[in-house]
Amino acid sequence: MHDMRRLFPVTEETAAQAPGGGAAAAGPEGEGAAARAGAPAGGTPATTGTGASGGSPAGLPGGAPAGTPGGAPADASAGAATAGDREWSLAELAAAYAYPEPAPGAPRPWLRANMVSSLDGAAQHEGRSQPISSAADMRIFGTLRALADVVVVGAETVRQEGYRPARVRADFAGARAAAGQTPVPAIAIVTASLELDFTLPLFTSPTVPTLILTGAAAAPDRVAAAEKAGARVVIAGEGMGVEPARAVQALAGLGHTRLLTEGGPRLLGQLIAAEVLDELCLTVSPMLTAGDAQRIAGGPSVAVPRRFGLVSLLEEDGFLFSRYRRS
Repeated sequence: MHDMRRLFPVTEETAAQAPGGGAAAAGPEGEGAAARAGAPAGGTPATTGTGASGGSPAGLPGGAPAGTPGGAPADASAGAATAGDREWSLAELAAAYAYPEPAPGAPRPWLRANMVSSLDGAAQHEGRSQPISSAADMRIFGTLRALADVVVVGAETVRQEGYRPARVRADFAGARAAAGQTPVPAIAIVTASLELDFTLPLFTSPTVPTLILTGAAAAPDRVAAAEKAGARVVIAGEGMGVEPARAVQALAGLGHTRLLTEGGPRLLGQLIAAEVLDELCLTVSPMLTAGDAQRIAGGPSVAVPRRFGLVSLLEEDGFLFSRYRRS
């Protein structure tokens, strides 16, 4: 197995800005079909702590205590030397990607996106993201799902990627229970038309009910069909469509504050334009695809580009796993 190396570790400064939280363990690659559906399974990546201002990730020898997302040890170089190259445990991956600790009182929702892109900017190849993914990418994909309360996804992505309900994973069941989470994250589908196949397992056999985010003007017969299929319809817009800020607040009102979106590009573009995205986890795949595939975000451009700050950057076998937060 190739090593995963932390090229730019989370420093004490960034750790102080975003202390760790969320579940303490993560599951393996994906829960059924999802944004990287069909990617090969693989082991947990290995890691080496490097850099003058940081150290090994949480849980590694010389690293930060468990539950802290990669705070630097007193002697980073010593920590890196002690850690060596070895596989990360699922708990270490979860700690490295932990959500910020909620503030006292009503917790603020935190929306993170997880996307993959080729070197030339393609978010998909032949309509799916799996061909530009990898085993390590799927491992991180599964970790991010394990930490989330809800996975927000566009209806077109559900159709193209063949989404299935999230499955219970013994690896993180205890940690989710301790964090007050449901056994698996709910899937929340953003759709104006509700043109979905309600006979699919996503509706007929989820561990927790599937959510549908739609507008107040959605067709009543489609709303009735969704509810008959067991889905919970959540109104998050005045017209046909969904207003991103209202969707985030509606999910928070249901107790879902650790939010994860897996796209697709049109939905991510809407979230960016509405300035509700807090964090982007972007896998850069060492592949060139050419063609006319979508970028990770589509739709109208924003008036002024919004700067995000780099939190961490990992590498394995040429794949870069970056994590950016709102500056």
